[in-house]
Formats: sequence, structure tokens, C-alpha cells
Amino acid sequence: MNRLRIGVLASGGGTNLQVIIDSCERGEVDGDVVVVVSNVPDAYALVRAEKHGIAAYCFPHEGMTREQHEADIIECLEKHKVDLVCLAGYLRMLTPRMIDRYSGRILNTHPALLPSFGGKGMHGLNVHAAVLDYGVKVTGCTIHVVTLEVDGGPIVLQKAVPVLEDDTPETLQARVLKEEHKLYPRALQLFAEGKVKVEGRRARILGT
Repeated sequence: MNRLRIGVLASGGGTNLQVIIDSCERGEVDGDVVVVVSNVPDAYALVRAEKHGIAAYCFPHEGMTREQHEADIIECLEKHKVDLVCLAGYLRMLTPRMIDRYSGRILNTHPALLPSFGGKGMHGLNVHAAVLDYGVKVTGCTIHVVTLEVDGGPIVLQKAVPVLEDDTPETLQARVLKEEHKLYPRALQLFAEGKVKVEGRRARILGT
């Protein structure tokens, strides 16, 4: 079986990127990160990529339309023959062109149990603050396929995390992130094994 060729889009520090790289290098994922793309010139994700000998590119978005900006990214992903695109703290909304080009092959991680606490503005500590404000007893993380609906794509995997009485957004974020770092590689391996089949709103896991 051919190894999965993974392209990662990241805007910041790239902790999820590092987890993906490490999982591939340890043999937990039958794939390789072949290219990392950022829209932020000083994103540490680019440094992480270079440390592992992975092609790293920055395409700043200032002064460009979303379509022009993504045309450069798509060309880059095509050049590196990417099979699967992973969003790892990528803070740009994707256009229909990008989503159509990689239909069913763009993954994102979200620090809550979707469809709860998703959508516009729900990222980073905002999510965990909303979880605590609402008073739910269980939160978690979700790996999902990206569609035009923000945080509304088919769910591949989820992991529940209890909310503790003395939690702050920061402590909750740290606990959820630990599970997120375990869940993302598992989802990638399912794709590498050809076990994910997207049918409408559902992502079926074959053989389970």
C-alpha cells in the first residue's frame, strides 16, 4: 500500500503538526507529512517542518482575495501530490474551490464535542470558556471532515473529556489538547488504511 501523503495548513505554533509528524515518524501513521503551508511568515509551524526536512511554504494573505490566496496553496499541494489535507490551527476559512478540490480529504480538529460549541468565533480558549459558562459536565474533541458549513462536516472520531468543578478555560484546554493529540493520528491512520467512507453527513468507519 502506498503511504499517505499529508499536507498540513497551520497559522501558529503547530503543536498538532508536531504530533502528526512524530506519529508518522514512529510508524503509528502509514503516511508522511510532505509539505507544510502557512499564511503567517513567522509561524513556528514552518520551523517545525524545516527541522524535520519537510518542505515549508508561506503564502501571506494580505492584499489578496481569498480565491487568489488559495490558488497558490492549491498549486503547492498539487506540486507535492498531497492525498490528505490536515488543518492544524489554520485560522482562515476555506473557499468552495479548495473544499471541492479536496472533497472528503480535508480534516480539522475542534476542541469540543461537535455539533456543540462550534461555528463562528469558536476557537482556542473561546470554546472552553463557553463550555464552562454553559455548565456542561462533559466536553472533548472532534476530528471532522471539512465542508462549507463551519465545524459542520462529517465526524470521524470524538473523545469525551470530563469537566471538573475547578476548571478554568486554561486547565480544560490543556486536558482536551492531550486527547486531541492522541485522536488526530488515529484519524489519519484510518484514512491511510482506507477505512473512512463519507456518506452525506456521516463518516463511516469501515470494519468496525
